Amino acid sequence: MIILASGSPRRHELLKKLCDNFIVEVSDADEVQQSDNPKDLAVTNAVMKAQSVAAKNPEAIVIGADTIVVKDGKIFGKPDGIAGAEKMLAELSGNRHEVITGLALIVDGKIFTAAEVTEVFFGEMTTEEIREYVATGEPLDKSGSYALQGGATKFIEKICGDWSNVVGLPVYRLKRLAESVGINFNE
Repeated sequence: MIILASGSPRRHELLKKLCDNFIVEVSDADEVQQSDNPKDLAVTNAVMKAQSVAAKNPEAIVIGADTIVVKDGKIFGKPDGIAGAEKMLAELSGNRHEVITGLALIVDGKIFTAAEVTEVFFGEMTTEEIREYVATGEPLDKSGSYALQGGATKFIEKICGDWSNVVGLPVYRLKRLAESVGINFNE
């Protein structure tokens, strides 16, 4: 049995590209919010999410993921409401940032990890454009306050790297991690 330790509908849809048969079980792990090393933070949170679910399902293959946005060393998690989303987007406007997803795969009690980093370049956004986007509600539950696959598309100048990472689950990196430990998701 394969379990995705995430309630994210975006991760669910992306995992379908690798795996036909899995279930979703939302992790109850408390996430670490800050770290001096953003990549380590994302991996640590992914491990904690996967461990939380694996503890109840020791026979399963469990996938955990955590995505964060980082600009100049500052970590942008999910916003704390409308004002927080507007502030984050104003900071990202006209700038380059990184999206980092930590991955954890638990197989037979062993933990395997990886991380993916993608560069995202936002064009300039006016205050009014930011307000209109935030008013849609879409940014309020997203790291960095935006969804590449949603309304933020019109603000993104370019990305360098895996687009699925920015959506929340780096499909290619997860496939390679699984293969490295002898897992074929569709067997």
